[in-house]
Amino acid sequence: MERAITVAATAGLHARPAAEFVRLASAHPGAVEVRAEGRPPVDGASILGLMTLDVDRGETIVVAVDGPEAEALLDRLEAILDPG
Repeated sequence: MERAITVAATAGLHARPAAEFVRLASAHPGAVEVRAEGRPPVDGASILGLMTLDVDRGETIVVAVDGPEAEALLDRLEAILDPG
């Protein structure tokens, strides 16, 4: 299952939001992949991978999740990126 998410967090996908994203993705028993336009996909459980994407506020990424409770995890990850 995958979802396009526009990053609304003030810092983009950096520092604190990235650390929280990785914490949730690492605890998930399935794979979590993050794609940003023009950049290779990265493992959502890798802080280094997320940081290399250099995603700023207002950019849209695609998060793909496999495994049980994929939709619930996508909801939680989206809440980190769009705390609105």
